[in-house]
Amino acid sequence: MTAVPNYLVVVDDTDESALALRYAALRAKSSGGNIMLAYIVPKAEFLLSGGLQDMIAAEAQEAAEALLARKADEVMALSGRRPSLEIREGTVVDEVTGMLTENNVHTLILGAAAKGAPGPLVSHFSGERAGNLPCVVVIVPGGLDAEAIDRLA
Repeated sequence: MTAVPNYLVVVDDTDESALALRYAALRAKSSGGNIMLAYIVPKAEFLLSGGLQDMIAAEAQEAAEALLARKADEVMALSGRRPSLEIREGTVVDEVTGMLTENNVHTLILGAAAKGAPGPLVSHFSGERAGNLPCVVVIVPGGLDAEAIDRLA
């Protein structure tokens, strides 16, 4: 019996994240896989007075929930599957690394910017650590359009 693949996509408001999400949704649709959408809230680098710190944290949580809700709707429209959602606080590389093993991730799907540096996740997971990852990493090039993503997924 073959296990159902679990696809992890780290989402934000970038174009490359949107392409990775589209690819993941279409792969999940064709494979019967599950999708997990994750948003990582950066940990505050300095502490403010209690009330102000709490207010900033609550606003970040609300923004993350709203973004994930929008992205979940996109996944539903593309795949017909409801993704699981996770919000974490910390450094993006550390949190994603933890999620790979905790959630039995089959494929980490990342988007690379069409121009410039690929971003911290792509750099980290395709660099010298790539040979020791517990899952497959797919990097969706930012220069692809929706039609190309549809064809390749």
